[in-house]
Amino acid sequence: MLSFGGNRVLSEVSFSLRQGEILGLIGPNGAGKTCVLNSITMFYKPQQGRILFEGQDITNHRTDQVAPLGIARTFQNIELFSGLTVLENLMVGRHILMKSGAVASSLYFGKSRQEEIRHRDAVEDIVDLLEMEAIRGRVVGSLPFGQRKRVDLGRALAMEPKLLLLDEPLAGMNVEEKEDMVRFIMDVYELKKISLILVEHDMGVVMDLVHRLVVLDFGVKIAEGSPEQIKVDERVIRAYLGSSAA
Repeated sequence: MLSFGGNRVLSEVSFSLRQGEILGLIGPNGAGKTCVLNSITMFYKPQQGRILFEGQDITNHRTDQVAPLGIARTFQNIELFSGLTVLENLMVGRHILMKSGAVASSLYFGKSRQEEIRHRDAVEDIVDLLEMEAIRGRVVGSLPFGQRKRVDLGRALAMEPKLLLLDEPLAGMNVEEKEDMVRFIMDVYELKKISLILVEHDMGVVMDLVHRLVVLDFGVKIAEGSPEQIKVDERVIRAYLGSSAA
């Protein structure tokens, strides 16, 4: 359960994610989807219930303790460093994997230099995967929205996560940008074998991408199942999909 003051935003929400699965989390605006992601990353602290990751109870972890476990996310409203370049933003995602101390890193020699080279190589692989070669040296604040969304995904991948949370990765994009992003998400899933939780309103994309769906309405889980099952679930149709989706 998650409440803010007297307002309960999540209640009776329980689901599991299987290893190597793409799980869709859908529902009307205000259903609590982003609150679930914020709870998994410990940005919000549930008042009741538990969150388990790989068998470990992380409910009382601090936010900064979650990422090193292998949980990364993208953001609906893009939380990038707009004054830094694409490469610099991706390198920020590597910080949890860096072993060298501040002094050694500033001197840039020996093991610190070797580590820097390894991290830069990893970042260049992400640049290639997401086809960002042409913008790798551009300042993020100068990029169009669709490309910034791609950088946001790249920064999350730079953390080498086991679980990737995608919060409306297609929001605000045109048709071509959406097609590219869907392709990148599938490439990431197939090449890196990362488990995914996808929050998205484009039902055509969701139904094609995910293995299983969890549906929320007013902070309560009203359905769970395969895309085929969800399409014909009367509760989901009434709350969210509408009769045309069936």
